[in-house]
Amino acid sequence: MMFNTDHLKRCIGTLESSLAFYQKAEPDSIDQEVFRNAIVKGYELTQETAFKLIKRALKDYGHGGKKLDATPVKELLRLAATHGLMTMEEVERWFAYRDNRNDTAHDYGEGFARETLALLPGFVMDAKTLESVLSIRFGDKE
Repeated sequence: MMFNTDHLKRCIGTLESSLAFYQKAEPDSIDQEVFRNAIVKGYELTQETAFKLIKRALKDYGHGGKKLDATPVKELLRLAATHGLMTMEEVERWFAYRDNRNDTAHDYGEGFARETLALLPGFVMDAKTLESVLSIRFGDKE
């Protein structure tokens, strides 16, 4: 099976671009709202892509695919730390990102946007770190 982090890199880049466009847009404009929506979707997609890659990586450590599919995301993150794919401090931050992401299903309002925007710089940094670790450990693996 091919292990490729290019899609995760692309998701992170798209999220960063959406944030840059959001910050340049006129406050309270329709453009800013469009970019805010792009940020929310990019944030969700980046997380989902990261979790799929974590599952794939955990298979190399002997974890079964069917069991991983049924494993809650927070437990996947703990397993990732157990195998040195992230630190416990990063896991704690990913818990906050996941909790925030789960809120997107219920609230796309200004409060949520402010919360998500406040988390984004750390999230982007942590997502880049994860992509780098996965790429170094598992890159070009078939």
